[in-house]
Amino acid sequence: MPPAVVTPTAMPPAADAAVTERRVFAKIGWRLMPLLIVSYILNYLDRTNVSFAALTMNDALGLTAEQFGYGSGIFFLGYCFLELPSNLILYRVGARRWIARIMISWGLISATTSLASGPFSFYLLRFLLGAAEAGFFPGIAFYLSTWFPSEYRTRIIAWFMVAIPVSSVIGGPLSSLLLSLDGAGGLAGWQWLFIVEGLPVIAVGLSVLWLLPDRPEDAAWLTDDDRRIVSERLERERKPREVRRLRDALADTRVWTLAGVQFGFLVGSYGVGFFLPQILQARQLTNVQIGFLTSGCYACATVAMIVWARHVDRGGRKLTHLALSCAVSAAGFLAAVVFRGNFWMAFAGITVAVIGVNGARAIFWTIPPRFLSGIAAAGGLAFINSIGTSGGQVGPYVMGWLRQYTGSFTIGLLSLSGFLLAAAVLAWWLALRVRREPDVAPDL
Repeated sequence: MPPAVVTPTAMPPAADAAVTERRVFAKIGWRLMPLLIVSYILNYLDRTNVSFAALTMNDALGLTAEQFGYGSGIFFLGYCFLELPSNLILYRVGARRWIARIMISWGLISATTSLASGPFSFYLLRFLLGAAEAGFFPGIAFYLSTWFPSEYRTRIIAWFMVAIPVSSVIGGPLSSLLLSLDGAGGLAGWQWLFIVEGLPVIAVGLSVLWLLPDRPEDAAWLTDDDRRIVSERLERERKPREVRRLRDALADTRVWTLAGVQFGFLVGSYGVGFFLPQILQARQLTNVQIGFLTSGCYACATVAMIVWARHVDRGGRKLTHLALSCAVSAAGFLAAVVFRGNFWMAFAGITVAVIGVNGARAIFWTIPPRFLSGIAAAGGLAFINSIGTSGGQVGPYVMGWLRQYTGSFTIGLLSLSGFLLAAAVLAWWLALRVRREPDVAPDL
């Protein structure tokens, strides 16, 4: 009897199942991520475009550096206050409806910022914008955790969060162009900036109602086998010391420590983000030059974020890399101070700092879903973000206050370095602590 012929394409059942699984999650990624990435680009653009508007708006509204920093940061007061209730509502009513509501309301308020007439109206509109946006990011993070298991999540969240630096890559040249419309239609350039970058969000928000399924079970483009694969993979995912109740999540020291880490790196992120155009303006650069330099800085951060996330996704310890990325950012801010007499060296230092901060973002949000699930994940992610994002209020205010009372950005950048170093220490401490737990996940 002749021996059986084995074809070159034959694969063992386990390998065939792995290929099928990758195909299913790739299909989900291609269906969900383009819309979510575009939404987050618009989210960050409308949150931070005030940094470019400030180049002409501050004089028009009579804002000092301290008042601008306070007004930029007050966004996070409304944002943080409503973060937890917003995510709990999303958990109850579904992602599709609630994310659409968030986007439509923030688009309207962002465009309305063009009507600001002085410091107090500027403060009010920034506060309302933060309240409208509350829950968007942690809601998306929770939403993705219901579709992707942990080994895909780092890469998926990194691709989602690449929208942050991409928003600055796009926003720099676009905002400098819109500022040049000064006087068109009787409006100032900074007013056109808020209108043109705010109104498209409403259209995208309406499209979310039609295109975003709440759960894998609701996705008409998945087959029954696809849904079964997703369900089985999520069910068998091992989570160390899993927390399911919201009350337990809010009492978990890991949740509080992660909130502290995020607070530290967001002080740095927003501190430099809101003031980078003004830092460059102090070098006597034109608005167009400022736009393209800012775009280049964040383009480098975009590439680094993807590369770093891919490395971590292949087995790197997440908490260790979180600590490392914060330390890299701290070193970048310090270098910008040390080499402040050399423009290109100082700018390179700021670019390294931005790379480190965005690397931290890409890694950070893959960690909480490793031990939170259900309503504890929805509420826990929102709680972490509400505490951590308050760093967005502190960073711009500290930078503005120190700029006004010292006459330069040097001490402000040094303070940002200190916050990032503290975040690195906290992340490293948590990494050491988690490794002592008997059921720790190997990638934490």
